[in-house]
Amino acid sequence: MSSTPAPAGQRRLDRSAIKTLAFSALGGSLEYYDFVIYVFFAGVIGTLFFPSHLSPLEREMQAFGVFAAGYLARPLGGLVFGKFGDRLGRKRMFTLSVLLMAVPTLLIACLPTFDQIGWFAPALLLVMRVLQGVAVGGELTGAWVFVGEHSPPKHYGFGLGTITAGSSGGILLGSLVAYVVHLHFSAAQVHDFAWRLPFVLGGVFGLVAVYLRSFLRETPVFQAMIERRQVSARAMPLRAIISQNRFALAYLGLQTWTLAAALGVVLLLAPSYMQRVYGVPAAQTMAANAVATMALLVGNLLVGWATDRVGSRVVMFVGWVGVALSCHALFAGLPSSFGWLVAHYAIAGLFVGTIAIVPIIGVRAFPAAVRSTGLSFGYNVFYAIFGGLTPVLVSALSGLDHMAPAWYVMVLCAIGAAAAFFKPSVASDEAGLDTTPDTPAPQPIVARTHGTA
Repeated sequence: MSSTPAPAGQRRLDRSAIKTLAFSALGGSLEYYDFVIYVFFAGVIGTLFFPSHLSPLEREMQAFGVFAAGYLARPLGGLVFGKFGDRLGRKRMFTLSVLLMAVPTLLIACLPTFDQIGWFAPALLLVMRVLQGVAVGGELTGAWVFVGEHSPPKHYGFGLGTITAGSSGGILLGSLVAYVVHLHFSAAQVHDFAWRLPFVLGGVFGLVAVYLRSFLRETPVFQAMIERRQVSARAMPLRAIISQNRFALAYLGLQTWTLAAALGVVLLLAPSYMQRVYGVPAAQTMAANAVATMALLVGNLLVGWATDRVGSRVVMFVGWVGVALSCHALFAGLPSSFGWLVAHYAIAGLFVGTIAIVPIIGVRAFPAAVRSTGLSFGYNVFYAIFGGLTPVLVSALSGLDHMAPAWYVMVLCAIGAAAAFFKPSVASDEAGLDTTPDTPAPQPIVARTHGTA
């Protein structure tokens, strides 16, 4: 090791730290674009990759089912990338995940349709989504750990808010690309070939992200673990990680469920839902979604900044309540004018920025020796369940009540806000990972390093 990393208290938001945040966030934007661009073309994909005798709703639900498969594959990616992130380093896994995302994204653009090869078409689409899920399972939590361990203590929340904004930027990029496609191509052209263009672009984005991350350095926390010989060639058993961190996993799971509801419904599903249920033109929904996603980025940064000053529990309560109220106002007022839609969608998007609270409490919930494994496995398991089922449940429930998406979000946000009355778990970290004002550090958690997962 060329140099001993500076103690956490001596780290500052200098040029090197800013470069790390910027490259990490931009790389996350490009990779998350690859994962979510699918949902913006779910209607077209459902029409092309499933038999024509199904109703439009049934084909859309089939397409969302394939979308959900990507979430179900995330725990595998989270476990594999997390395990090797604790053994080989955060940076290596952080970079590899981008490359593994780019390839299936590019291949989706080349897939033949149902009319050409029958049921092989949705089968191949499913395989590509599973591969994407494995890649993103290691990407997002790997980025959180990487940035959390790089961030100066006084800017810990802002650092994680920034990387979350970067991932949210992938949604914005997907929304903008979808908007441009719908604006410049007719519905027939989108159906025939134009839907493939965003996936080709995603493959290029992936290669750019790999290049950007080659400039990043290993985290000070992992370097310190190597200096102190706290890195083992053998991983700690997963069941031991679970048994020693039950409260952390439960708290993380609850907040992840709320995140999946807010992000999945308001930002990802709402555009196609507004088109199908309320008859809002596709170009209008995409434009409003782009504005809402820009507001989401601002919300992520505000949440990170606020937690550094008032603590995570205050931000958690105010944020989730705001999501519930703004989501209800958005859906209750549809259909309406374009100006009304943009304004209310932007307010809802701003409050959905509360999702940044999940990495802020999640990274510091696990001790450094098992942080990557614990966070990656826990978050991805819960997101696989709740994030994957959300689009299917909302689509099914919408047949009973057009306000079903809003009710679903409101119930989960009420639960998420109630969790603010309980202190989130904070693991002691010899390398000096930050704790926020409302979460004093408890006694150290000593992780064993023998056995295999």
